[in-house]
Amino acid sequence: MTRSSNSKNKSLILQLFIIVGLILISKPSFAQLEAPKYVNEYLAIGVGARGLAMGNSLTETVDDATAGYWNPAGLLNIEDRYTASLMHAEYFAGIAKYDFGGFATKIDDQSALGISFIRFGVDDIPDTRFLFDPDGNINWDNVQSFSSADYAFLFSYARQFPQLPHLKFGANAKVIYRNAGQFANAWGFGLDVGLQWQKERWFAGVTAKDITGTYNVWTYNPATFYEIFKATGNTIPDNSVEVATPRLIVGGARSFAIWKQSQLENAEELIGALVSVGFDMTFDGKRNTVIKTDLISVDPHMGVEFHYKKMIFLRGGISQLQYIKDFDGSESLEFLPSFGAGFAFKGFTVDYALTNIGDVSSASLYSHIFSLKVDFGRSIKRNESTPKSDKYY
Repeated sequence: MTRSSNSKNKSLILQLFIIVGLILISKPSFAQLEAPKYVNEYLAIGVGARGLAMGNSLTETVDDATAGYWNPAGLLNIEDRYTASLMHAEYFAGIAKYDFGGFATKIDDQSALGISFIRFGVDDIPDTRFLFDPDGNINWDNVQSFSSADYAFLFSYARQFPQLPHLKFGANAKVIYRNAGQFANAWGFGLDVGLQWQKERWFAGVTAKDITGTYNVWTYNPATFYEIFKATGNTIPDNSVEVATPRLIVGGARSFAIWKQSQLENAEELIGALVSVGFDMTFDGKRNTVIKTDLISVDPHMGVEFHYKKMIFLRGGISQLQYIKDFDGSESLEFLPSFGAGFAFKGFTVDYALTNIGDVSSASLYSHIFSLKVDFGRSIKRNESTPKSDKYY
């Protein structure tokens, strides 16, 4: 090994130690601040109809502009110069709207950039503070409306080092904005890191979200509700800080060739499959998951995807495994199934998912989710000395 390669290896190891050190240094801050459960929980829903159809099992195989959400290291898997993704979904009979937009580009064969936008909001909420006029009469003309929405902006970077040809690294810097009309708003900032590993048909991925804690600084506008809160005996809220504790997502996958055009090793794969299993781990106390302790809760999920000529896709998944207590006190294990399909043609991919959010009961209302992906621009010319970043098919 040359002196130059030794120097590069030492530099890489130093960078990894710095990252780990930052995580460890940040840990004491969690003990000094109260971190309520489900802070920024809208960022755990998932984006893109493909991932939602597969039960959110995409950490290790994501390969498009949604990688900024699932695993920023996956930005290195895009094959064209540019890729963009859009998604719109409606929940609770259209009351809540959930939107995602992402764009990614390859800088070169070993680095990529991405930017993502997420909004989850409820619009046209009636503001009935002035429903009654000074004479005590109802005046519907005084009723206005406002929106309550959560936003996230993700700025992503991915890098592959020649010394580790099977490993990809990625990171997000994210800005959070939460707004409750004219009554309150919050700003926050957080960091995510991700890793992807691939060898032949085996895949593994790790995404650590909010590694230093994501702090939401809330600012209230008491002038808009002080008199009403005082008259009704409600507590006047003070400006506060919420902390989203780290979330660790790990996953593994294996692809299979079901039917090839011929027996040759490099023959075109006509029908193939991908099986993926993942685990979401949270550290904010017990949640309603199948694995839980006072320290950690683990939420398993899995997905499967079949493709025909990389054009037609069928998908399914299960997630949100929970013990549901019945009226007689007994518990039963239930889960949320999801299904989907996709069609790709000349750089355009339309994906569909039938799934739901936060409800595993048999009476839950499922949502129809569509997303669009567009790949354009010339393909990155690959350095022949660098191992190919194979997609699972």
